[in-house]
Amino acid sequence: MMEWLYEEGIGESRAALVKSGRIIEAQIEREGDTVLAGAVAQGRLVKVLIPKKRGIVRLLSGEEVLLEPIPPRLSEGGTVLVEIRRASIGEAGLDGERRDKLALARAAQPGAKPHPGPSLLQRIRETGVPIIPCPAHEEDRFEAHGWSELLDSAMRGVFGAEDAALRIFPTPAMVLIDVDGSLPPAQLGPKGAKLAAQAIRAMNLTGNIGIDLPTMNNKDERAIAAAQIDKILPLPFERTAVNGFGFIQIIRKRERASLIELLRDDPVLSAALALLRRAERAQGAGGAVGGGPVSLSANPAIIERIRRAPDWITRLEKRRGGTVTLHADAALAPGEHHAG
Repeated sequence: MMEWLYEEGIGESRAALVKSGRIIEAQIEREGDTVLAGAVAQGRLVKVLIPKKRGIVRLLSGEEVLLEPIPPRLSEGGTVLVEIRRASIGEAGLDGERRDKLALARAAQPGAKPHPGPSLLQRIRETGVPIIPCPAHEEDRFEAHGWSELLDSAMRGVFGAEDAALRIFPTPAMVLIDVDGSLPPAQLGPKGAKLAAQAIRAMNLTGNIGIDLPTMNNKDERAIAAAQIDKILPLPFERTAVNGFGFIQIIRKRERASLIELLRDDPVLSAALALLRRAERAQGAGGAVGGGPVSLSANPAIIERIRRAPDWITRLEKRRGGTVTLHADAALAPGEHHAG
């Protein structure tokens, strides 16, 4: 039976849909002030980019969102109620410069009232799947199902094993998934398609996705590969057939950043939050899990990021009932840290 694991961590909330000992789908929601998908908010059109088609709206919070299309009779300076279709997404350009995508909005329906977008907890409640809260003082169910391994795969953009493996490349235009392995094409095609569908769901890959499968000799082999995707990916989504070169394209509704985008957007922040998660569960001096004083050691950049958020330290000390000591160790790589 499928069930959601859920925990409210320090700096972020986490959810994992699990079944038969593995993670089917993982989601993380970072704390912040940016507007969430599904919100309805009041704003003002501050700039027209393409007449009647596209403009920038500044919300009452100060955040700017992209409005498509511009409603009739709305001009620069006018107020408008908008519905957020997709939250903002951090994105790096090919030259290394950041070109973050603004949240995407449309004019709200007549009669709509301003309201926040649904939180991660609200969204998983809407699925109707049972939810298991996972407090830090209990067994770490997330790790028992492979949480850290999945996050590591997302950071590195790899998924699978030697006989069939994926390399995942997010680009500004689409996500490209390359399938490779030691199996013959007739076997690698279906297995690669299955792995790709599992990775797409597990890492919440959305938008335009292209999968490069091995070239398969006939339509039956290609149809078998496509059927694996239909079996694993939940609706709604659209896809093409697998063409003669082994390429298949998938379109999934895009409402927020994927796991890969979220983790890679700020690797130092991702490492800091992972360390705080470990610190919540570290064994204290008295032997109790998640209680008592704790010492955190990590790369200086990670320790500095935690120091810049004193509220995190206060919350960790309150949850553990003991003091928190931070140690910067330049010998530790950014992905290495210790808590205990």
